[in-house]
Amino acid sequence: MRVKDLMTTELITVGRKSSLKEAARRMIEAGISGLLVTDADGSLEGVITEADFVKAESGRRAAKRARLLQWFSNGQSKIPSSERLVEDVMTAEVITLGPNADHAEAARLMQKAGIKRVPIVDNDDRPVGIVSRSDILRAFARSDSDIIDEVVDHIVRDVLWIEPSRIRVSSVDGNVTLTGHLETKSDATLLEDLVRRVDGVVSLASSLSWEVDNSKLEMVPPPPGPRRTSWR
Repeated sequence: MRVKDLMTTELITVGRKSSLKEAARRMIEAGISGLLVTDADGSLEGVITEADFVKAESGRRAAKRARLLQWFSNGQSKIPSSERLVEDVMTAEVITLGPNADHAEAARLMQKAGIKRVPIVDNDDRPVGIVSRSDILRAFARSDSDIIDEVVDHIVRDVLWIEPSRIRVSSVDGNVTLTGHLETKSDATLLEDLVRRVDGVVSLASSLSWEVDNSKLEMVPPPPGPRRTSWR
């Protein structure tokens, strides 16, 4: 399954020059834990998450404490205030994927990088969606009826052109069982391989049989003998 079939396309973004207060307000109102940071042309520049706010707050307190000591030691009475911006704490090096990436690739990427979401960008590096761990999990949490329908209607009928009545497919919690009698062993082998790749399939038990074991058929060279030449 492609990530474009799973991703969220209603994106909430923020500019790098926006205040942290504005970014926090947007996150709270939308009930999300992160925002994409884009420039004026809509290209992705970074992300800002709750973790960035936590780091910013701890750093802000330490810096404020240091400034206070410095200003008091210099005999100053007024301390200037400066509002922190998104660009001060955002993560600029962002891992992205294209919309045609496979959901399994997205899952491996999130696992390896230890992240919860991946922005999906087009060829111009503009975000078109975002896919999260929960989106990926939905691909593996398909109902048994959906799995059976894809195997019978798509793989058996449309891809392999096999008469569905020759196959019996059952699925319990993603554990698929195949029974039936096919024309060739290669048909059975290919069917089993394609079923294992179906989203939501946890395991496959197959007892398919066949009429012809075409895996053993080999090209037999002609017997040795004198070479004949035809003359006109």
